[in-house]
Amino acid sequence: MRFAIRPAVEKDVPGIVTVETLSGRLPEAGREPFAAKIAAAISDDGRLVLVAEAPLDMTPGPGSAVVGWAKTHHYDVGDGPAPAGHYLGGLTVAPDFRRRGLAVALTSRRLEWIWERADTAWYIVNARNEASLELHRQWGFRVVSRGPAFHAVAFDGGEGVLLAAARPLS
Repeated sequence: MRFAIRPAVEKDVPGIVTVETLSGRLPEAGREPFAAKIAAAISDDGRLVLVAEAPLDMTPGPGSAVVGWAKTHHYDVGDGPAPAGHYLGGLTVAPDFRRRGLAVALTSRRLEWIWERADTAWYIVNARNEASLELHRQWGFRVVSRGPAFHAVAFDGGEGVLLAAARPLS
């Protein structure tokens, strides 16, 4: 199946909110603040927000639909063991479109973007998120530190993992 991966624009924000909602990650009360944060990330030249769109024949109604999204963060200053730099941020694929390679495609594109700007890509994840940890191993992410929070990101269960991957040699 073919999907389009492209940089997000402001008109994609409702689709991103829908993906988060369908995935059970966004209660109704949090939709408006989340939408504002995504819109701000899209307009920030120091970050990348991507969307995955499903082709016309895979979505209800006319046009295509956002079925996944992902973003990067840039931290100007370090926070304990978590240095300043470019970080992979959130990634969500709508439940009906999982296990089709979208997470790999979204991660690969974000890493290409980061490695155009830095020698190291950083990534923070909940220590219990085995699926995400496994996904990122293919790019050589290695554990740098464990802790209750990095860059003000706290973790359910109390432990997060800070990982890094070096830009591949050309």
